[in-house]
Amino acid sequence: MGNNQKLKLGRRDILNILFITQRDPFYTRIFFEEFLKRYPNLEEIKGIVICKTMGKNSLRKMVGQMYDFYGLKDFLRMGVRFIGHKLLAKICGFLKVAKFYTIEQTFRYHNIGVIKRNDINSTDFLQEMAGKDLDLVVSVAAPKIFKKALLELPRYGCINIHTAKLPKYRGMMPNFWNLYHDEKNTGITIHTMDEKIDAGKIILQKEVAIKEGESLDSLTKRTKKIGAELMLETLRQIKGGEARYSDYPKAESSYYSFPKKEDVRELRRRGKRIF
Repeated sequence: MGNNQKLKLGRRDILNILFITQRDPFYTRIFFEEFLKRYPNLEEIKGIVICKTMGKNSLRKMVGQMYDFYGLKDFLRMGVRFIGHKLLAKICGFLKVAKFYTIEQTFRYHNIGVIKRNDINSTDFLQEMAGKDLDLVVSVAAPKIFKKALLELPRYGCINIHTAKLPKYRGMMPNFWNLYHDEKNTGITIHTMDEKIDAGKIILQKEVAIKEGESLDSLTKRTKKIGAELMLETLRQIKGGEARYSDYPKAESSYYSFPKKEDVRELRRRGKRIF
């Protein structure tokens, strides 16, 4: 990649980290389960902020969007899975076993604080987080745009993980759109954040082959685990003062919003599967 420059960060003995994400027991939880299992210094993680799913969308709108995406059969399937995850999380939490069904349960098992907030750009939230002496804020499927004050709050700024080889497939559900366009590979990008969506500087990027006949569900789960590995390496490099950042390659940029039901219908017509 061109314009490859070393980040202006010195070696740190401790890297105080805050995660920001959204409620998602099915896929984002897999990322965190894999990450926390392997991160060597859990005391550096100062908490996780869990926002309302899909940001500003009302519950009614979100449910309608999910219904259009999955269709009746798979919508009911996901509803049963969601209820099952909630019940099993309570049972496993009571028994204190290392089997996780929600993001909250995963972090609380490791004695890491969970903060449920949706006002991450508010003055009150920023003042509260300022007391944590943060070095880095990490966005993992965060449903809110980070404004300037939040971006500048941590010592080394904010980074985001995106499941595509940026600048292609910016936006929402890149794995879906990779399958839709019959791509042979998807990717994972970890980049610094600015006030534009899926922009900033690339720190690390990895290409991931899409398996023959792989479903969206399978691909998403697999890339969450690979993404956790890439995040571990990114944080190791940042902490060691070894990280480098690059401008986006001069490739065709593309942006996609949440798939509509006609997009899902076309995906299936092309022989691809959700599950």
